Formats: sequence, structure tokens, C-alpha cells
Amino acid sequence: MRKKVLDVAEDAFQARGYHASSIGDLMAAADVSGGALHHHFPTKKALALAVIDERVAAAVEETWIAPVLAAASAREGVRAVFEAVAAQLEQQGFVRGCPLNNLAHELSLADPDFRIALAGIFAGWRRAIADKLHADQQVGKDEGTDPERFAALTVAAYSGAMSMAKTAQDASVLRDCLAGLERSAPSPSQGALAARRRNRILPRPGTP
Repeated sequence: MRKKVLDVAEDAFQARGYHASSIGDLMAAADVSGGALHHHFPTKKALALAVIDERVAAAVEETWIAPVLAAASAREGVRAVFEAVAAQLEQQGFVRGCPLNNLAHELSLADPDFRIALAGIFAGWRRAIADKLHADQQVGKDEGTDPERFAALTVAAYSGAMSMAKTAQDASVLRDCLAGLERSAPSPSQGALAARRRNRILPRPGTP
């Protein structure tokens, strides 16, 4: 029953929004009594926090973090996610937007607990991309890129693209943003120059 209520709430919050989804609507959709719902979720806020912690965070993990960490490089992982999401949206024929982005727009200023929970997911998403790029740089890849800034740009580009795609009901903007991100990649000569600069600033141990 708890899973059923979470399923219904997750769908309602994404389709209509948190504020437009009443407890009565959720009870009717889940076919549960008020007592049964409140046994698992004492308040609507508690239900929303569970959706954020258990469903939205899991969606970011499945859609973004796991594929990027499993990819050959951070940039290849980012490219694969953008392309996969764009293809999926084009196939289904409509865009509901990013679950995290949708709730962040609606709830970040509504309650500090919502803001903290949503900010934590964004932070983990950015950290995963930055960590992957740091790992790439340990083996000589993408040395001219700042990992934290690249992670912030990637998350911002995707979130913005999903908002525009939702408004226009057109997923092509995801491909446009991906092309822009790929143009931000340093050329091999830029990467080598950045490495030489670091070597001059931070000499190897044992050198004068």
C-alpha cells in the first residue's frame, strides 16, 4: 500500500504539481482510506518528502549518475544521457520535464525542508559528474576542464533544456544543448597547454 501511494503521488506531483494535488485526490487515485494513507504518511509534506527522497533521487541516480559513472569518460557519459533522454522523449511524444526540476521550481521557496532535500539531490548529481571528470584527469583525459564548473554547466544545461522542452513540447533543444556542451571541450593543444602551466606552477617532487 505504501508503494501504491508513492506511485500515485509521484505521478500526480509531476503531472499537476504538489499544490494542485489534494490529499483527497491522492486517496481516490490510490483507492485507499484516509487512515491507511496517514498510517504511512502523517502529512502531505511527509508524503512529498518521501517522493523526493525515494523516487526523485532514484530517478536522478538511474538516469544520470549510474550511466555517467559507468561510461568511459565523463563527457561520453553526459553525451549518452542527453542522447538517450532526447530519444526517449521523441519516442513517447510528450515531455513532462525533469522530475527534480519540476519540484524544485514549485517547492524550493515553499518550505526549507523541501529546499534542503532538493538541493541535496542536485549536489549529489553535480558531485558525481565532477568526480568522474577528476578520475578522467588522473589518466590524462580532459585536462583543460574544471570538473566542478563542467558539472555545474552540465546540470544547468540539462535542467534548462528540459524546462524549455516541456514548454515547447519539443525535445530537440536537448540536442542543441548537448552540441553546445561538446563545443566547450578543450582541444588537445589546450589540454597540453594547461598541463604545462600546472607543471610550471606545481613542479614535480624532487625538482628545484
